[in-house]
Amino acid sequence: MSALSRGLISRLRLTTATATSTSATTTTTTTNPSVSSFHFFFLRRFSSEALVDGTEFNQDQHQQPKIIEAKPGVMTPNSKRTGVIALKCGMSALWDKWGARVPITVLWVDDNIVSQVKTFDKEGISALQIGCGQKKEKHLSKSEVGHFRAQGVPLKRKLREFPVTEDALLPVGTEIGVRHFVPGQYVDVTGITRGKGFQGVMKRHNFKGGPASHGASLSHRSIGSTGQRDAPGKVFKGRKMPGRMGAKQRTVKNVWVYKIDPARNLMWVRGQVPGAEGNFVFIKDAVYKKPDVSMLPFPTYFATEDEDTAELEPIVADLGEIDPFMVAD
Repeated sequence: MSALSRGLISRLRLTTATATSTSATTTTTTTNPSVSSFHFFFLRRFSSEALVDGTEFNQDQHQQPKIIEAKPGVMTPNSKRTGVIALKCGMSALWDKWGARVPITVLWVDDNIVSQVKTFDKEGISALQIGCGQKKEKHLSKSEVGHFRAQGVPLKRKLREFPVTEDALLPVGTEIGVRHFVPGQYVDVTGITRGKGFQGVMKRHNFKGGPASHGASLSHRSIGSTGQRDAPGKVFKGRKMPGRMGAKQRTVKNVWVYKIDPARNLMWVRGQVPGAEGNFVFIKDAVYKKPDVSMLPFPTYFATEDEDTAELEPIVADLGEIDPFMVAD
C-alpha cells in the first residue's frame, strides 16, 4: 500500500471516529447514510485490507421498510395519484339531458393492477408501475416473465410507470378500476398519434401552396424557396419540409370525463384523444385544471366487500339544474 493510500485511509477513519463520538455525546442523533456510504466507498477503493467490509458503516442503516397498505387516505393539494392504462375503443356522440350534442371517445380500463412499487429508499424515486390487459407467456420474453413472477402478479400486456407522492403508494397487486376517476373532473390523456407516412408540406405543415392556374408549372404543391443565396449559403435547421408525419407521443390536456361505467370499466371523455382504435392511452389527473381533492378517491377507489360491481349503473357528470339553451331568456 502506498503512503498516499495509508494517509487517506487514516484520515477517513479519523473522520468517522470523530463523527461517531460526537453523535454519541448528543441527545438526539441523525443518521446520514450518504456520509457512511461515502466513507465506505473510499475505504474499499484505496485499501487492500480484506477486513474492510463496511459493517461499522451500515449498522445504523438497517431500518424497517415502510409498510404500504391498501386503505383510503386523505388527499392534500400536493398529493399526486397514479394514472391508469386504457384502450381506445373509438369515437361516438351522445346527447346530454339538455339536448346538447357531446362528441365522445370511449376508453376501456382493462384489468389495471399495480405490478411494481418503487420507493425512495430502494430505487430513489416514488412511483407505481401499472400493468394492463393479459398476455400469454409464449408471447413475452424471459426477462418480462421473470419480472412478473418476481413481483407475484399475472402476466400483463402493457406496463407503464407513473410517478406519485409517498402518500399515494399502493401495494403490489392492488386493482385499479374506472372509479379511480370521477365524472366531471379533467384528465390528461397521452398516446401515440396515427401514423400518416411521408407527407408534403401542405398536409404536414398547412402550407398554402403555389398558384393553381397561371404562373405555375408542376409546382402547385411544392415547398418553394428553402433559403437565401451565397449568404448564408445553407438551409437553417428547423426548416419546415416534407417528411414523416404522425406516430409521435402527444398529450391532450384538460379532457372532461363525461361518464363512467364501473360494470364494464368503460370511460366516456369529451373530444378526441391521440391514437387509433385499439391503441393504448395513459390517463392521469389534469395538471392545469386540477380537480377538487375532496371529490377524488385517494389513493384510489376501494370497493366494499358487499359491493357487486356487475349491478352498478353508469355514473354521469353533474350538468347542473340550469338549461344552457334557456339562459338567454
